[in-house]
Amino acid sequence: MIDQQKLFDDTALECSKIITQRYSTSFTLGIRTLHQKFHMPIYAIYGFVRYADEIVDTFHDKDKQGLLKAFTQDTYKAIEEGISLNPVLHAFQLIVNRYHIERALIAAFLKSMEMDLDFTTYNDSRYKEYIYGSAEVVGLMCLKVFCEGDEKEYDRLKHAACKLGSAFQKVNFLRDLKSDYEDRGRVYFPGVDFRTFDQTIKSEIEADIEQDFEEALIGIRQLPKGAMFGVKIAYLYYRKLFQKIKNLSPEIITQKRIRIPNSRKMMLLAGTYLGYKTGLG
Repeated sequence: MIDQQKLFDDTALECSKIITQRYSTSFTLGIRTLHQKFHMPIYAIYGFVRYADEIVDTFHDKDKQGLLKAFTQDTYKAIEEGISLNPVLHAFQLIVNRYHIERALIAAFLKSMEMDLDFTTYNDSRYKEYIYGSAEVVGLMCLKVFCEGDEKEYDRLKHAACKLGSAFQKVNFLRDLKSDYEDRGRVYFPGVDFRTFDQTIKSEIEADIEQDFEEALIGIRQLPKGAMFGVKIAYLYYRKLFQKIKNLSPEIITQKRIRIPNSRKMMLLAGTYLGYKTGLG
């Protein structure tokens, strides 16, 4: 006899998996290399994050404020009631409740989405607040899953998880400098004018990102075995993207979005897998 509740739950989780696959080949690749027990929980987190981000970045002819407010209310309602007829929110609440993800992390993330509706330039404090909410807390949500209830392990790895999320987001800011400015009127880096973006500014930003990556790697090496390989894949992908950006002039960065071809992503996977198996990764 079919367990209807399990069917409902599994179908919702599959929806988040499809969202991840459609929106991000790099994250899909990383998730596939995690232990299987982590696949659906991380898909659920990504699906939630992706759809919230879509509200603020895509639906320009809609009431974004209203959509985000409704999404926020529905998110908390789903968590409290343990159910939602929105499959993305149902999948997310399953993971929030199963792994005891703190409401404060969710609130910080949704606040950062709200900031995207109101801010076009960021001072230092707003910049840090935005990066924490939009990226670091997502890493902490995933870390909650990886630690499977071990709070000591979670506390020990929190700093590195935040640094990894921070590095990823700052690389995204550099990669998307042109589109963020031209399509959304945003410049995330505090004190940076898109029109006068030069090598000095670029080098300062890159040095900050490099420090984040170095601190993140320390934690990656201490992750539970079932999580380490997948997170290392994501780390190496972003390091490769970062290196590509570092090798380009400020003029090129402000003219186009930088990408890593799928063939190169597969090479990264193969190389990381070999290093992992031989103890060199």
